[in-house]
Amino acid sequence: MNETAFQTTEKAPHGLTHGAAFREGARDGLPIALGYFAVAFTLGIAARRAGLSAGQGFFASLFNNASAGEYAGFTLIQARAAYWELAVMTLIVNLRYLLMSCALSQKFSPDTPLWHRFLVGFDVTDELFGISIAREGYLDPYYFYGAMAVAMPGWAFGTFFGVIAGNVLPPRLVSALSVALYGMFLAVIIPPAKKDRVVAVLVPLCFAASWACANIPLISRLSSGTRTIVLTVLISGVAALLFPVAEETEGNGYAE
Repeated sequence: MNETAFQTTEKAPHGLTHGAAFREGARDGLPIALGYFAVAFTLGIAARRAGLSAGQGFFASLFNNASAGEYAGFTLIQARAAYWELAVMTLIVNLRYLLMSCALSQKFSPDTPLWHRFLVGFDVTDELFGISIAREGYLDPYYFYGAMAVAMPGWAFGTFFGVIAGNVLPPRLVSALSVALYGMFLAVIIPPAKKDRVVAVLVPLCFAASWACANIPLISRLSSGTRTIVLTVLISGVAALLFPVAEETEGNGYAE
């Protein structure tokens, strides 16, 4: 038997081996995991108020990496809401991940197996989407797996210890931990904005549009998840029409 059969030298779409892509993903996902751990403390406090144990909070976050969706879920559990109300609210708040998944699917090589797409789709979060979509060329699923491998435990253990801490932590400290989420968002959007003027203009435009929609009488009655979906579709659609991106040469990530 050929001894090379035991070597993991299969190349990723961008030239790295799958093992190297996994390590790069774990490296890039580590800061996200640390941020998740801090932010999830607040989520853990909400879980405890809803009556969840530390173990229940851990598994809830391990299988549902969505801050707004999870917080809404814990709030409804505390309010003794019906199951259908919980399902509908979670669907509305997390609708934006459908758009992210559609965009991320275009980053895969056409011959990427369906099971890889399903596994990646399990943990499409704002931050993991940001670091993945910013990579040049086709996305190797193993890069995403590496980021998932460190980010998911960070989120789950943060919730776990947040439940244990409960209301013991001072309110100012809890508020300070919540700010870490916005720091992660900035870390995701600033590098692409430096490279692309279109992105640099669209980012503040999105901020302004989001603020306006939150204060316009009729639109402000919509849920934050619904407003996010509407704004994302409108702004990204207009940007795609006005500033189309040239097609990439297959496998190299550079525009023709």
